[in-house]
Amino acid sequence: MHPVDVQAGRGETVRLRPTTPADLPALFEIQSDPESNLMAGTKPRPREVFFAVWERHFTDPSINSRVIEIDGRHGGEIVGGVSCFQADGQDCVGYWIARAYWGRGVASNAVALFLGEELRRPLHATAARTNAPSQRILEKCGFRCRGFRMGEETDRFLAREIADFVLE
Repeated sequence: MHPVDVQAGRGETVRLRPTTPADLPALFEIQSDPESNLMAGTKPRPREVFFAVWERHFTDPSINSRVIEIDGRHGGEIVGGVSCFQADGQDCVGYWIARAYWGRGVASNAVALFLGEELRRPLHATAARTNAPSQRILEKCGFRCRGFRMGEETDRFLAREIADFVLE
């Protein structure tokens, strides 16, 4: 599959391409950011766990995973990822953007691009209730909030109130 791209709010070109094992070190660093994890209500995975989870992702044909890039000084710069995966028997969408790119339209554009290529419906997504920017991104991309619930603490997630979204 060829990369797909679109202009973000600051004139940056946002591009999606399939995730490869070579992308994992950059994605690990992005997803290790303490402030990002606090906003998402997640616990950062240790390096060995992160890589083991991704090894399983690469062998699961139901997972559609894309790297989000923008044009950098030396070509495409990885700034996050977006994927469709199964959770609790539902097709779900998740994304993660490097904190340095928050508020620049990168996430909204990347999710919109992804939804143009990922044709499964309905798609589900969640956001911590306190994560208003993520909720706005989902709504901007056509998801509607179905309500709120308490999420229990797990090895990956903090106990937090969750907003549940669906795209029909």
